[in-house]
Amino acid sequence: MKNLDSDLLKKYNVAGPRYTSYPTVPHWSDDVTQKSWKNLVTTSFEENNEEGISIYIHIPYCEALCTYCGCNKVITTNHSVEQPYLETVLKEWRMYKNLLKHHKIKIKELHLGGGTPTFFSAANLKHLVEMILVGCEVVDDHEFSVEVHPNYTSQEQVETLYHLGFNRISIGVQDVDPVVQKAINRIQSIEQVERVSNWARDLGYKSVNFDLIYGLPFQKEESIRQTIEEVKRLRPDRIAFYSYAHVPWKSRAQRLFTEDDLPKGEEKQRLFEIGKDYLLEVGYKRIGMDHFALPEDELAQAYAAGEMHRNFMGYTTKKTSLLIGLGASSISDTWTGYMQNEKTIKGYTERVDKGEFPILKGHHLSDTDLELRTYILSAMCQFKIVFNPNSYNIQIEEVKARLQEMENDGLVGVFDNGILLSDRGKTYVRNVCMALDPRLWGQNSSTQLFSSTI
Repeated sequence: MKNLDSDLLKKYNVAGPRYTSYPTVPHWSDDVTQKSWKNLVTTSFEENNEEGISIYIHIPYCEALCTYCGCNKVITTNHSVEQPYLETVLKEWRMYKNLLKHHKIKIKELHLGGGTPTFFSAANLKHLVEMILVGCEVVDDHEFSVEVHPNYTSQEQVETLYHLGFNRISIGVQDVDPVVQKAINRIQSIEQVERVSNWARDLGYKSVNFDLIYGLPFQKEESIRQTIEEVKRLRPDRIAFYSYAHVPWKSRAQRLFTEDDLPKGEEKQRLFEIGKDYLLEVGYKRIGMDHFALPEDELAQAYAAGEMHRNFMGYTTKKTSLLIGLGASSISDTWTGYMQNEKTIKGYTERVDKGEFPILKGHHLSDTDLELRTYILSAMCQFKIVFNPNSYNIQIEEVKARLQEMENDGLVGVFDNGILLSDRGKTYVRNVCMALDPRLWGQNSSTQLFSSTI
């Protein structure tokens, strides 16, 4: 990279939110009550009933610990935990169905995440999904997706989910280099990845996604080149190329390697640039902050049409105002409010068994929050923002002033009616969002909560 890019990295590679929501989770509180959450859900559902809803189910169990992972997970080889957890998730879902019992529930999106969703047996996956869908309508253009670890996924599981309506599968690849795999305790062969990909494609899944990560311990330029070579050969429809978030104060497993083992700054960004350039060279389109897709994929088409959306499940072609999160630590979104479930399985189970929504914390969005949320989504999904000319909530001139230096560096164009990120500026989209975020400019704000933006 040029010296200018090196200088930009030094200037803008700071701690900042990933903006999977606005406001971000650390700024939520405990002001969401059982009553207020019920009101938020029913209002959102009734106002947006025709568009359908999204459901996210968190399955936290994994048989082995991946040391890079910051997700909420429980490591165990004891599969007797499946049944009680499954039943608790279904109890929670029945609470939502009872709340909405006078209406037909239309399901547009269903996503199984984790943890390792394929920790569950094929029979338990079948029972879980069938009971979620019973009495509901699945819309014609639905998207049902699942995250899988290739070491712990069988052909029977992939087939079972397909026959239940699943049409997208996301495979955790991360890196093919054995040195990196050993460091992150995720040793898997590319043959295993290929096998799961082929099962999905042969069955008729519409989309196969690979998750890759740059910035992992001991990762070198050659690691990225080897990984992208395999991607080129297997040609998944979509690729999520995530930046490794080093947050050892939140994830103890990340303390098993040190800062010295990690590529940082210019070295880390170089890994992304190598991967990005190679993906573009072999025909992928860059969409959003960290995703790539083949031009014929629906996500690439949604991005080109300005219709791509982003929620707690990631980038999606479908926008729903109501997302219901089920399971320990899951997050729900009514568009005007958020709620996160209890994080521990014990706490989550106890609350659900009492007939309570397992609220840990949440947030009611103000008019200002809603406007900022729209702007941040636009930046994350389209690399541009169009200001509302009638806004009385946002200090637009202050935002423009905060972006002046980025404009001077050629990263953004700041205009009377909005902001446009340059090709170089797309790397710094989180920094643009930070300029919009008044909570980061308050006296009590702390960026120590977050990972680095690059």
